Amino acid sequence: MSQQPATAPDRQPLDEHAAESVRAYAAAERAKTDVLASVLEDIAMNGYPSPETGVPWETARDAHLARLAGEQPRVA
Repeated sequence: MSQQPATAPDRQPLDEHAAESVRAYAAAERAKTDVLASVLEDIAMNGYPSPETGVPWETARDAHLARLAGEQPRVA
């Protein structure tokens, strides 16, 4: 095996609108990840929440599906 590092492929620059869209997507994903991390830290510090205080998965699913149905269509 070679000890040479792999070379990075040439990159094509993004136009300013595309670059701003990528930055916005990255910020949104980072925010979601921060929320998940804080929930996990809370569980580690305080234990699992009581089942009586939770939301049944069917209720959460239906609310999420209703939220998705109300959104504007987006392209990937």
